[in-house]
Amino acid sequence: MNVSLTQLEYILAIDNYRHFAKAAEACLVTQPTLSMQLKKLEEELKIDIFDRSKQPIIPTDAGKDIIEQARIILREAKKLENIAKHYDDTFEGSLVIGIIPTIAPYLLPYFLGDFLKKYKKIKLVIQELTTEEIIYKLNKDEIDAGILATPLHEINILEEPLFYEEIKVYAHYNHPLTKKKIIDGKDIQRNDIWMLSKGNCFRNQVINICTNPMRMDEQLRYESGSIETLKKMVDTEGGFTLLPELAVLELSTKKLNNVAEFKKPKPLREISMVYARSVSKKKLIDVVKKLIIDSVPEYLSNKKRGTVVEWK
Repeated sequence: MNVSLTQLEYILAIDNYRHFAKAAEACLVTQPTLSMQLKKLEEELKIDIFDRSKQPIIPTDAGKDIIEQARIILREAKKLENIAKHYDDTFEGSLVIGIIPTIAPYLLPYFLGDFLKKYKKIKLVIQELTTEEIIYKLNKDEIDAGILATPLHEINILEEPLFYEEIKVYAHYNHPLTKKKIIDGKDIQRNDIWMLSKGNCFRNQVINICTNPMRMDEQLRYESGSIETLKKMVDTEGGFTLLPELAVLELSTKKLNNVAEFKKPKPLREISMVYARSVSKKKLIDVVKKLIIDSVPEYLSNKKRGTVVEWK
């Protein structure tokens, strides 16, 4: 059978655009060239891949299976190129990383500038995604790696810890928790806690710290998708929230007076670089991993500082 990768790229473009002219433009070829290659492929396979009587055109039932297999073939072909690059002496290519929102604004400034200066031939694409979205996209090979809270307990995903950040309390300046300074899970069983919205893994870790987590949803007075919003609500409206350590490190000296710590063993959030077992860009992932580890405060690498809190 004589089927080329270029032909497969053409049928994917047609499937994406459902229009011959737009697909040809995306593939940088003329419409007659694209149509001719499609016809050759259909003759080789002895099936119609697209129903041309429909507007817009749609795949036939057999065509749907062919297109799905074409995606797999092109994905695997790309991996050959990435594997070859893994063993040469250059650092170039593209890397797509998903990162959860409770890490992104605090971690990226530590290493991103150095990365861009040192590895000018690597195109880095960073997407803010939820943990569930990162897992889904890794399994679908839509991103190369993720930075999130672990452990995940996912069979097809490997985890390499980057650092461990302590979870601390941030309260209004005249709040009882601020005065206490050293607290435990019972102390945060209050009705003035500000929480991240449902679906956020850090919210789940906060609930898991509590000695009576079943009561937490009944006590909520507000939910936000942003740690920065929670900090501002505490400052202006009172109450308290919980913050990961990198967010605490950004506080001014004055605001640090509003921080209280948990008694030992302190709750920790494990932050890891994760990737699928079949990843072909391990060399580039290792570059980012090393930069992160080298850039964050060294003491964050010490897991013995406390106990990792599960996020599920």
